[in-house]
Amino acid sequence: AIKDPRVMAENGLRDKVLSLDSMNPWVKRVEYAVRGPVLVRAVELEEELRQGVKKPFTEVIKANIGDAHAMASAPSPSCCQVHQGPGLDPGLGEQGLRVRSEGHRQSCGGGSPGLGEQGLRVRTQVTPGPCPLCAAPAHPSLSPQTMLKLLVSGEGQSRTGVMIPIPQYPLYSAGIAELNAVQVNYYLDEEHCWALDVGELRRALRQARGHCQPRVLCIINPGNPTGTTGAGNGTGAFVLQGAPAPIQTHVYAEGVRVPYSFKERSFEMAHYSQSPSLHLSPPRCGLRGGYMEVVNLDPAVQQQLSKLVSVRLCPPVPGQVLLDVVMNPPKPGEPSYQSFIREKQAVLSDLAHKAQLTQEIFSQVPGIHCNPVQGAMYSFPRIQIPARAVQEAQVRGFAPDMFFCLQLLEETGICVVPGSGFGEREGTYHFRMTILPHVEKLRIVLKKLSQFYAKFIQEYS
Repeated sequence: AIKDPRVMAENGLRDKVLSLDSMNPWVKRVEYAVRGPVLVRAVELEEELRQGVKKPFTEVIKANIGDAHAMASAPSPSCCQVHQGPGLDPGLGEQGLRVRSEGHRQSCGGGSPGLGEQGLRVRTQVTPGPCPLCAAPAHPSLSPQTMLKLLVSGEGQSRTGVMIPIPQYPLYSAGIAELNAVQVNYYLDEEHCWALDVGELRRALRQARGHCQPRVLCIINPGNPTGTTGAGNGTGAFVLQGAPAPIQTHVYAEGVRVPYSFKERSFEMAHYSQSPSLHLSPPRCGLRGGYMEVVNLDPAVQQQLSKLVSVRLCPPVPGQVLLDVVMNPPKPGEPSYQSFIREKQAVLSDLAHKAQLTQEIFSQVPGIHCNPVQGAMYSFPRIQIPARAVQEAQVRGFAPDMFFCLQLLEETGICVVPGSGFGEREGTYHFRMTILPHVEKLRIVLKKLSQFYAKFIQEYS
């Protein structure tokens, strides 16, 4: 029963057990712009449209996130067939995929839905035993989130520093804030297609050593939000290579190696003793799974990592199943190989076309600069914002590109994410949008966005 507050006060229970003052202070530092104020307002606008409120648009287009299915893209047939399993329909799918699905079912103890931490054996790109590029053992795991917990330690100037690219995907900064580590920014070179510059890495490292102990270098490849790829250079830190969405093979620019192996580069440079941790997610939104590979880890620390992983019990089975499809696609000669290749080529070709279309249309708009989209599923255009609009944004308590994105949403129904949520050089403004909508809808989005920008510039110039 709920007691009268006056009775609780008499018993000495005057304060809430959990309040903003008493909660974990590091959680309050966590921010995630992708589902921030712009999306909150977009959801409100959708409800207003359903209630019949008149707007300058008839639908809200959520171009803020790379959810292929939300953009009406068909699920991957090969993933669906393996995931659904052979028991539903004896004629389901192709023979190779039915065999794969039956193997997963048999690997579940007694047929129960639990594959265990190592149940799927991420065996093609990541295998237990000696690393092919060195003499040290490699350790695969299906719980990549645990690695940063092991790396964060110290207090004050000895606190672990984590170097992340700017712009970055905000889950990295959120994870750093949650663990009370020190975020160390290194800026990608926008004028050279968001290249990773060694001199900038050294600058960031040198400055960081004055107030923390840099121990981790995070590299996002292909870039999110930038949609570009790049070559890596080591710093002697523990390297964390990440792709926060199923995009490591979504590279379609001509002449770009797919995928670029930072692990391989680190072992070409013999004086680096610890190699990347690699992250991957499977290609079905809502069915997440990931892996990491740790090479040259101290055996005693490896035991601690195993302990930390074990307390998480078993990762979700559907994610494990689809991860195996991603890591071990059909090979030449197998029954499902040709259909898999057709499916993959169709997806990449479609993305390449939409990437080119995005750049071409934005490049025709004065005040918008868009680098070529080489991979992944996003563009990250830079926009000029007039001084009057910057002042208006400050009066309302918004970052200038947040103000732009909110105005865009109110007038067009297009939901994109402000660049300030990913990090950007001071005085520059951007937004991130996905290129996933079907071509015709993408044309409409790009046209409306370009027209709104021209109007916005005129209004505030």
